[in-house]
Amino acid sequence: MFNARLWQLLQSFFRFVQQLLITHWRSLLLLLLGVFLPLLVFGELAEDVWENEGGFPWDVPILLAVHSTANPQLDVVVTMLTKLGVFWGVFPIATVTALVLFNRRRWRSLTYLIVTLLGSIIINRTAKVLLHRVRPHLWESPAPEFDYGFPSGHAMSSMTFVAVLVILTWGSRWRWLVLIVGTIFVLVIGWTRLYLGVHYPSDILAGWMVSVGWAVGVSLIIRLWR
Repeated sequence: MFNARLWQLLQSFFRFVQQLLITHWRSLLLLLLGVFLPLLVFGELAEDVWENEGGFPWDVPILLAVHSTANPQLDVVVTMLTKLGVFWGVFPIATVTALVLFNRRRWRSLTYLIVTLLGSIIINRTAKVLLHRVRPHLWESPAPEFDYGFPSGHAMSSMTFVAVLVILTWGSRWRWLVLIVGTIFVLVIGWTRLYLGVHYPSDILAGWMVSVGWAVGVSLIIRLWR
């Protein structure tokens, strides 16, 4: 009698799980690919930085390869271009986006934008203070930085904002344009940080990963697609 009751309960549970997977497989897949895996990569990088207090074997070779393309004219361009990652690019465009959402009374999207961007800043500053990874000093940078380097603030701000825009426009005709242009923008900002020698590649990768995980995670909590 007990075994039969137990078997019935197990069958009921498995049917529930099956129905859950069928109904919510898109959300579960997004949770896996958009939150779990990026945060897993970030966690692995952060753990190695914490334990080893240094770079990864591939950090310096990539930096030197990027630096091999340096010249005085490009230094000037990159020094100006890298500022688009925060104050000259992300901040003003995010402000305009917020004003547009406010004017259109899209409160859920506006809340998502504000919470995600502010949260990204808090995560970045907290991680820098906790991990206190020193920036690379392989050559004299045209635009030196003097705070801690892990994860990259420019990489995080650019990736967070692009991820937010992609999520907000995903149901519209603009989604592919935003995705393509945004991807190019994120890669360019990451490259400028390497070119200037102010970040290791692992700083950039960590910033990208935690930003994606954070942006997707907040979107699931705020339920943009309700």
